[in-house]
Amino acid sequence: MTAAIEIVSFGYLHDEPPAAHLTIDLRHHFRDPHVSPELRYMTADDEPVRTAVLSTPGVAALVLATAAAVDAFTSGPSAGTVTVADGCAGGRHRAPTFARALAELLRDAGHDVTVRHRDLGKDVVQR
Repeated sequence: MTAAIEIVSFGYLHDEPPAAHLTIDLRHHFRDPHVSPELRYMTADDEPVRTAVLSTPGVAALVLATAAAVDAFTSGPSAGTVTVADGCAGGRHRAPTFARALAELLRDAGHDVTVRHRDLGKDVVQR
């Protein structure tokens, strides 16, 4: 079944989470590339960040589980776009990497997916 899916990555330190049917909080359970000085000023556009995030234990399983949840939402009787929001602290590392991995999996399953990275281009949060 093909469905329209919108994925929004964001950083909790910038603003409130966007409205979504499913919100994934990546802050507390997965390694934050921000703590590594060599990755801090990079983003999910950089391969070392994507590798660090996707090799973190549990991330791949959560991508798969989230895709299964999206499939459950899209199999319901109501039509319409399903929105998934996924957030980390600053929205530059974990959330956009997760969003891209989820989008790839959902596209491979035949869904029409759009991805928006709300905070990817914002300055690094000093913390």
